[in-house]
Amino acid sequence: MRYAIYFTPPRDHPLTRAASSWLGRDAFSGLTLPHAERTGLALGELAYFTAVPRRYGFHGTLKAPFRLSEDFTEDDLVAAAEAFSGQVQPVTIDRVTVARLGGFFAIVPETANPELNDFASQVVAIFDRLRAPLTEKEFQRRDPDRLSTSQLRNLQNWGYPYVFDDFRFHMTLTGHVEPADRARLQAALERHFPDVLAEPLHIDHLAIFVERETGAPFEVHSIFPIAAGNKRRFA
Repeated sequence: MRYAIYFTPPRDHPLTRAASSWLGRDAFSGLTLPHAERTGLALGELAYFTAVPRRYGFHGTLKAPFRLSEDFTEDDLVAAAEAFSGQVQPVTIDRVTVARLGGFFAIVPETANPELNDFASQVVAIFDRLRAPLTEKEFQRRDPDRLSTSQLRNLQNWGYPYVFDDFRFHMTLTGHVEPADRARLQAALERHFPDVLAEPLHIDHLAIFVERETGAPFEVHSIFPIAAGNKRRFA
């Protein structure tokens, strides 16, 4: 079993609903949903391009998937998330946009947000004590020969290459898209998401996602309002 510390808006947030429709899956319930229509893509195409992010559910990675150390339990993880959420302040992204990162598309901040980067760094450092070391298979899965020096150091020390100075907040919407298809995907995304991208995005919840067995879809285990003094809510 693996866990991850992600950001996702609440279940009823307009962005969550739009993204779940786009991906064809609700990470809160685990249910498959009909893909969005009127995107300009055939439904089969949309299912193909969203296959990878659909398994992980709509989210922004803060602490990438990890196995718990044998010294800790799921209850310890939940307690740590609840405590952390009550000690930090929300972060606001004034405007987000759809952008291509390498070969895939994601929702990203329109401009750099140092407060968000600092917040993500805190999550990485604080929750790392609960993480089991990577196995050799997990380490090699990250293709270490292709990583930069800092990314390789991050992988060795923190279990994930893209943290601290190598972090870029993003909420993935597609798998790899070949150059010939990118213009169509960009147009489809802009057609599907314009209204919900017009508002600021408040990073005001922390979520634990769980992969209950190897290769299973990730689901929301519990979600924690940040600095709100509220108890966790289970999916």
